[in-house]
Amino acid sequence: MATTEMGSVIKFGTSGWRGLIAEDFTFANVRLAVRAIAEHLTEKKKRPTVLVGYDTRFYSEEFSALAVRILQEHGIHTLLCETFTPTPAIAFEIQRRKLDGAINFTASHNPAQYHGLKFSSADAGPALPEVTKDIEARVARILAKEGLSAGSERHGGHANGGHEKKGAGERVNLKAEYLTRLSELVRFEVIQRAKLKVVTDALHGAGAGYLDKALTDHGTAVTARRTERDCLFGGSGPDVDEKNLAPLGKVVKETGAKVGLATDGDADRFGIVDGDGAWIQPNLVLALVYDYLVETRGWKMPAARSVATTQMVDAVAKSHGQTTYQTPVGFKYIGQLIREDKIALGGEESAGLTIRGHVPEKDGILACLLVAEMTAARGASIGEQVRAMFKKLGHEFHPVRENLHLSDEQKANAIRKAAVDATTLLGRKVVSVDRTDGAKFVFGDGSWMLLRLSGTEPLLRLYVEADSEAATAKLVKEASDWILKD
Repeated sequence: MATTEMGSVIKFGTSGWRGLIAEDFTFANVRLAVRAIAEHLTEKKKRPTVLVGYDTRFYSEEFSALAVRILQEHGIHTLLCETFTPTPAIAFEIQRRKLDGAINFTASHNPAQYHGLKFSSADAGPALPEVTKDIEARVARILAKEGLSAGSERHGGHANGGHEKKGAGERVNLKAEYLTRLSELVRFEVIQRAKLKVVTDALHGAGAGYLDKALTDHGTAVTARRTERDCLFGGSGPDVDEKNLAPLGKVVKETGAKVGLATDGDADRFGIVDGDGAWIQPNLVLALVYDYLVETRGWKMPAARSVATTQMVDAVAKSHGQTTYQTPVGFKYIGQLIREDKIALGGEESAGLTIRGHVPEKDGILACLLVAEMTAARGASIGEQVRAMFKKLGHEFHPVRENLHLSDEQKANAIRKAAVDATTLLGRKVVSVDRTDGAKFVFGDGSWMLLRLSGTEPLLRLYVEADSEAATAKLVKEASDWILKD
């Protein structure tokens, strides 16, 4: 963790460094972060090649141009996306061109007042903790050496007239190559044959012109929504949660579409709305798509999920004679398993998914297309597929995530209480405690709760799963009361 003279913090969480624009995410701090990344890269290779991309947020182009200048001043060859580009397309380009990494200016699903920086390594996945810790340490050393002027233009972007002598870098457009790759992964003929009617929603993010185009290019009728740039994301933010996708659900019902497909700000997360307008839990989508891939691709392989993700994935794996890898929260851990070709699908409850043979990064566009294919192939609504899966497994799964906005004192108190290995909690027998990431308590009836601090927002997250909506609601209330109790 490194602090600038303005009191801001450059700290990489589960998915990059994020901060409030003008308060934490400033030009001074971006200079520091990019300088540290440049030093990290050039220590390993004399003249690396780095891709710089960005989403539709306020000042994305300006931050990207600054990053290009700093990288060039460190002898790094740069490729700059000529327009807003989804995170999965950036990951695929690293893989395709065998680049040395990418800097992507995005705060993903966070509200409009946030911006962020994701650094991907040469393996095309999110940088692992040892890499981000090295970058943070380099920022700290720069600050220790240069003090208050560390983030100034003189030190971080225009030294020796660099902005005049260096070019804007090679400009690239990643859309065509990425869409070609999707055509190799998705059976578009299945979607076309079913004459599936689809509504897409880009939520004013970087997925516009990708998901909708992938479908229309392959003969599917699409109604595309919120495709124009809006730095304020319509005032609701670019998260693919139930509230933000209510307008999509309304249009799906009105148009008689079979499914609604959405991507978040940088299109690494997916959002699914059923034909009746109901929002579908990402947890359930992961389990269904994994089951579908094993059946249709013949991938008799394990799945991977984060510790916060539904154990329905485990039950589906077991039904196919397979196992499940459990990881900490953060897609970088799932990405490693994809690179090692150990899993058919990897996913997180926060709407992140990738599959075998693809990038070791979340791909919301691919996830939506696979849901469209699955819906077309099975000829059943997603709700019907979920109910059929519950019946097949002989068990229901009703996961919920609550974002708790607490004071620092309340958060500290909750974490302190969760640190105790209790044998009973909330009047229930605890059969196991998992500290892979936070504290997960598994109860005697198979239900569970997990408490962990968010790595992307100032929140305490509570995850709960039980075998009915009523049981889950009861457990959420009991857990929330316990957290807030002194």
